[in-house]
Amino acid sequence: MSKTIYVNKNAAAGGCGSKDAPFTSIQEAAAIAAAGDTVLVAPGIYREAVHPLRAGRESERITYKSEVPLGAVITGAEEVKDWTLYEGNVWTARVDNAIFGDYNPYTTFVCGDWYFAPTIRHTGAVFLGDLMMYETASLQECIDGEVEVHSWNPEESRYKWFTEQDGDQTVLYANFQGKDPNREQVEISVRRNCFMPEENGINYITVSGFLITKAATTWAPPAAYQDGMIGPHWSKGWIIEDCEVSNSRCCGISLGKYRDEENDMYFYTKRVKSPTQMERDAVCRGQYHGWLKEKIGGHLIRRCHVHHCEQTGIVGRMGGVFSTIEDCHIHHICNSAQLGGAETAGIKLHAAIDVTIRRNHIHNCIEGVWLDWESQGARISQNLFYANRRPDGTEPCDGSMFSCDVFIEVGHGPTLIDNNIMLSEVCIVMPSEGLGIVHNLMLGSISYLNAGVDSIVNDQREPRYTPYHIRHRTEVAGFMTILHGDDRVYNNIMIQTYPVNDKTPQDFDYNKAGTAAFDIFPTYEEWIAQFNIGKEPDMKGLGKAHFGHLPVWIEGNAYFNGANVFAKEKKNYINDSGKAFFDLTAAEDGSFTLDTNIYELLGDYRVDIIDSDVLGKAFEPEQRFENTDGSTIHFDTDYFGRRRYGTNAYPGPFADPDKI
Repeated sequence: MSKTIYVNKNAAAGGCGSKDAPFTSIQEAAAIAAAGDTVLVAPGIYREAVHPLRAGRESERITYKSEVPLGAVITGAEEVKDWTLYEGNVWTARVDNAIFGDYNPYTTFVCGDWYFAPTIRHTGAVFLGDLMMYETASLQECIDGEVEVHSWNPEESRYKWFTEQDGDQTVLYANFQGKDPNREQVEISVRRNCFMPEENGINYITVSGFLITKAATTWAPPAAYQDGMIGPHWSKGWIIEDCEVSNSRCCGISLGKYRDEENDMYFYTKRVKSPTQMERDAVCRGQYHGWLKEKIGGHLIRRCHVHHCEQTGIVGRMGGVFSTIEDCHIHHICNSAQLGGAETAGIKLHAAIDVTIRRNHIHNCIEGVWLDWESQGARISQNLFYANRRPDGTEPCDGSMFSCDVFIEVGHGPTLIDNNIMLSEVCIVMPSEGLGIVHNLMLGSISYLNAGVDSIVNDQREPRYTPYHIRHRTEVAGFMTILHGDDRVYNNIMIQTYPVNDKTPQDFDYNKAGTAAFDIFPTYEEWIAQFNIGKEPDMKGLGKAHFGHLPVWIEGNAYFNGANVFAKEKKNYINDSGKAFFDLTAAEDGSFTLDTNIYELLGDYRVDIIDSDVLGKAFEPEQRFENTDGSTIHFDTDYFGRRRYGTNAYPGPFADPDKI
């Protein structure tokens, strides 16, 4: 019989979990919670790591709920008091290492596969209030307290800290820029996680309404165990809702990979296989470790506020399949620029098979959404992206990534990007194939086209073969390098907004809006003619066709302010009669005001409503651009979910410009 278990930090010790005698820690409740139970947590600061021990069932979830929304705080930090003035603005304090148990974040470095920055940062951090201070490599640098030229927030970067070991103590030095730490809230991250099972298969958990913050998470690359402040740790059917997740040293929410001792940080520790081969190994080993639709993924993250994490807001490899991320606000990710590597973004997922990312507000991230490998069946829809770019005048740090709204890397599709507002200088980076780009509004470019996949090593081409899968499953169907093309670009509005740089479409930072870069690809009719269908097959003579570019389909787009145009596009709108503008202004209450003249300039131009049958199948997996249940997508709803009607639709993400 299901029950409610009560937790109150301020209750008397020794309670039994009843309403009248609550537990004082969430872990006490987690030790007895069973399928169907609810753990109700009173407001307070819970300085603990919660490790759920039992799984729920699909029809009887275990629910952990904050009694007051965001009133219960689960933190990985502890307060540090008794600071002594050291020199100038720098104070010092000592912490007994016994507080850390078997994991000391001040002797553990941020490092591992795909980490490209110098290994000088620890997994621990010092916080002044909610500001994660900047770690230095030397005490003198801490004393100097100078602005960090790589930081997206220069003035914040003057708050520095440095650490060293002295016997059984961690010694901390911190430059508080004139503030007295004994009168301020100063904390250090101590615990690696806030809410995460230690074992795999702890299924069907709901976590609702908590503030989760300040954990000493480790770097989370795709072929390793992926840390996060909160996450399901290789299980099925979690719901994380209405939570605020902030100030992780690395990752906020992890939908990531299990620990595989034979493949964990393989390149970093062994180095004898190429990084790409290591990743292929991880995919194939996944089936052995239970990577099946029936056992893994299917999570729901909704209405969460994720911010100020220094690797990713949400990370995942394989464990996030069949999941939905919706109605979240994700911002200020990797802004200190102290960590650098190929795993940094607001949302960074490998193997986003049948993942839906919709109605999110994503801004001020080093990258908005990055889907790497196997984004088969993924859909990025109805999101607002802006300011996902390094601020002007800010220098990139060693190992830092480029910036964009959406990055789709070495996938074979079908991957759908539709009904989004994309306002950054680079909207879509696509060293990939099999993308459907439909009904978006884009102020920036599509870049890295026909580039960013293969390498030249030992004077020969080394193709980056990546997997594709059985339709709507995890089982691998095959491997192939990226041929490029196989893309569909329909009914978008493209506005050249930023000053044009001197880059080419093969550069990741090319910023010319439009579709002319697709001119290198054939139409379907040109492509299929190579195969001489109806004649005797020539298995030896078709190599050029088999390894050439795939076709593209481009139609119905509207171009403004000199955005360039695909030469073979038969139906489009090209405005040359006035300058288009699109200004989105945020208000303090979170609402937005839009000022634009694009619909006046469009006049009577309209487009046909398209569907899955128009988009067809992605080439390698032979899978339609369709819903996750295999049903047809009709693009008859807009950014707001309002209906489009008939064959008289506006291009772009809005069905009715009078109701924006």
